[in-house]
Amino acid sequence: MSNTRAQKSGAAWGIEKKMEENYDREEAQGTPKHIREWINSVMANDPNYTKCGDTDWKGFCTFLRDGVVLCKFLNVLLASDDKPKVSFTKKVANSFAAMTNIENFNKGCETYGLAREFSFQSGDLWELRKGPFYNVINCLHSLGFTANSKSFCPAYSGEVTKYMDRD
Repeated sequence: MSNTRAQKSGAAWGIEKKMEENYDREEAQGTPKHIREWINSVMANDPNYTKCGDTDWKGFCTFLRDGVVLCKFLNVLLASDDKPKVSFTKKVANSFAAMTNIENFNKGCETYGLAREFSFQSGDLWELRKGPFYNVINCLHSLGFTANSKSFCPAYSGEVTKYMDRD
């Protein structure tokens, strides 16, 4: 995939670097690993699910990129809470279908009980950039705690870690 986008500079560059640092910090705490393990365990009973084995951010981001896994995963959570499932396109042929899946995932998260401020923009996942992928991780991490508050099993094993900005 060629990068035809102009490089960020100034404040935008600083924000992206800060987000990358935040992702690195969460990775050091094991958050992406906990999320990946949780998704794999929730989806274990789906015969059509192919387990995510990627451990790097780009592989995990690519695994989730079209929104299909996210919607299937969320539908398991919604069903356990007697809430309506989200619709999604199973065979994503273009970015429009993927963006629609991701938007449906975010709306479904709100229906499940996740606060809107934890949602992410479609581009955060679709564009395969480490900094914005932090927003996706933050959403899934928060969704895990929401599921735990509803006693969903298998439980999410991620931990809350409080950080203090040094800037």
